[in-house]
Amino acid sequence: MAYTAPGGGIRDDQFFWDGLREHKLLFQQCSDCATLRLPIEPMCGKCGSLEWDTLESSGHGSVYTWILSHHPNNPDEVPRIVALVNLDEGIRLVSNMIGIEPDAMANDIEVTVDYVERDDGVVLHAFRPVTTA
Repeated sequence: MAYTAPGGGIRDDQFFWDGLREHKLLFQQCSDCATLRLPIEPMCGKCGSLEWDTLESSGHGSVYTWILSHHPNNPDEVPRIVALVNLDEGIRLVSNMIGIEPDAMANDIEVTVDYVERDDGVVLHAFRPVTTA
C-alpha cells in the first residue's frame, strides 16, 4: 500500500500523518506475517513481503527511558521531556511527554497517547501519564 504525494511522488508514511490528523496512531503491519514495522519500510524485514496494511495502536504503553531536552525547538517549550515508549503492541516510539513535570518523571510509568495540534496545522503525537481515579 503506497500513498501518492502532491506532484505524483510516493510517500510511504502519508498514512501515519493522516492518522495523526484523525487522532489515530497508525503503524505498518505486514499483510503476510502480521509483523509490525517502525520505522516505516517498503519491505517486511521478517518475511520479505512488499504487502502491508495499517494497524491502529491502542496508544497505551509505558516509558522505557527518557531525557530532559534543553535543545530549543520552536514552538516546543524548553526544557521538554522526550521519552522512548514501549507500546502494548510490542514496538517502541520516541515522543514528547506532556502533563508531567520533570521531577515526577520515571521509567516504567504507564502512559497513553494524546495529540498536539500546532498552530501550523500539523498534528503530533505526545504521551501523558495515565492517571488513576
